[in-house]
Amino acid sequence: MEKRESAKERILKVADELFYREGIRAVGIDRIIEESGVAKASFYRSFPTKDDLVVAYLELRFKRSMGNFDRVRREHPDSALDQLRSLMDILVDGMKRPDYRGCAHMNAVVEFPEELHPVHAKALECRNALWAEVAAMAREAGIPDSKELADHIRMLWSGAVMVAYINKKEFRPESFSIASKMLIEDRLAR
Repeated sequence: MEKRESAKERILKVADELFYREGIRAVGIDRIIEESGVAKASFYRSFPTKDDLVVAYLELRFKRSMGNFDRVRREHPDSALDQLRSLMDILVDGMKRPDYRGCAHMNAVVEFPEELHPVHAKALECRNALWAEVAAMAREAGIPDSKELADHIRMLWSGAVMVAYINKKEFRPESFSIASKMLIEDRLAR
């Protein structure tokens, strides 16, 4: 028997689509309530504030991204290096999607620049955890200065994300894959 989606799950699903596509500040609570088909009281029982909803959205996006790490570990159980290379390809695949609008966590930081704001803090927490995982994978692969490598790939990816979003028609996502793998190979050659 199929499990019915809860009000909270419906709200989060609609928020995920709208926040990513249109921006967090551009989407109001009333629209989310309407599109998710829940009562206002159900919404506020699930998410007392919009900030609570946005934090849950960022956590959902984080879990999805962490799923990519699980995927590459399953696909390459005996090689952290192949896992790392495969992860670069997954990042490229994301940039190729027609609905690609960059990194949800970076977008949230831009929309909520106040460092003490819970949305800003959650976005940075998620982003830092993801890149710490990249560094751990590189360390596991035996790559010297794995944190520095992860920082370089993060910087490269952050720029690629923006170019992929701004110059969709001209951008070649494979350029990121090639450059990130060159960074990896350079570290291995040291």
